[in-house]
Amino acid sequence: MTPYRDLNNDSGVRAYDFGPSHIDVQFKDNSIYRYTDQSAGPQNIATMTRLAEAGDGLNSFINTHVRKSYAAKLR
Repeated sequence: MTPYRDLNNDSGVRAYDFGPSHIDVQFKDNSIYRYTDQSAGPQNIATMTRLAEAGDGLNSFINTHVRKSYAAKLR
């Protein structure tokens, strides 16, 4: 997984990994959730991928828009 940069040092996200239709997000409690186009919507996955690469805003976006829209808890 790619470490999340967390530019403001205020995020619950530790790392992420993504593919063409999903993003896996590891939180600081070591849990990993998979969000997919089907579970969260392709626009949300695109936004989450953009925020992950930018290193800012991912945790806030998840909490506000897709918190329970994950496809699976991987860990």
